[in-house]
Amino acid sequence: MTPQQIQLVQSTFNLVRPIASAAADLFYQRLFELDPSLRPLFTGDMKKQGAMLMSAISMAVNGLDRPDSIIPAVQGLGRRHVAYGVQAEHYTTVGAALLWTLEQGLGEAFTPEVKEAWTATYTLLATVMQDAAAESMSLAQNSTRPQTQDDNQSQNRLGHEVFPRAHE
Repeated sequence: MTPQQIQLVQSTFNLVRPIASAAADLFYQRLFELDPSLRPLFTGDMKKQGAMLMSAISMAVNGLDRPDSIIPAVQGLGRRHVAYGVQAEHYTTVGAALLWTLEQGLGEAFTPEVKEAWTATYTLLATVMQDAAAESMSLAQNSTRPQTQDDNQSQNRLGHEVFPRAHE
């Protein structure tokens, strides 16, 4: 992402903040229109879910100019979404729903440049989440076979890289 794209995403998200609850409602409405099979993945309070969505987007947007500060949290989101039943193909639908929601919420401020910047942002974040999800699934599959000394050492190193504070 370019510095200009980061600035565009951050400035346009500031326009969304005052309508965050309505934007979240629009997002989920559109998501379920695009893929009704996703609805059963959301069993809790949708207002709370919407608030969590907007909080996660806010965290990511605020940290775009400091990617090292958000990557661990974004990876964690990817790993958690595996347990929720999220599949790789769902990320495309989520991206489409997000861009549609931004277009609705921003109106004329959703210029082609803004769309491109948000597309780059979502692509970056979704890739980080999907990579972490795939790694998590791979580790889970490998844990079903007997572990060797080398496996334990590799997982320990990985644990220190991904969760450094948990091992201090």
